[in-house]
Amino acid sequence: MSAHCQLTGAKPGFGNAVSHSHRRSSRRFDPNIQRKRYWLPSEGRHVRLTLSAKGIKTIDSIGIEAAVARIRARGVKI
Repeated sequence: MSAHCQLTGAKPGFGNAVSHSHRRSSRRFDPNIQRKRYWLPSEGRHVRLTLSAKGIKTIDSIGIEAAVARIRARGVKI
């Protein structure tokens, strides 16, 4: 599964893992990605979205219809 959010666009960040002796090695900071299924009343069907935890909270706040409109405005097919 790709580690990016369809709503917020959150993607992995990159940095260094620093050990106790301060040797550095490359690492990824992945967002908290979940697959959620929502009922879309306007289309009479379910949609399955790949969302970060922040994206799920955003949908709780603005509603699924507005969220799907934002996702489609970015050019993502649902």
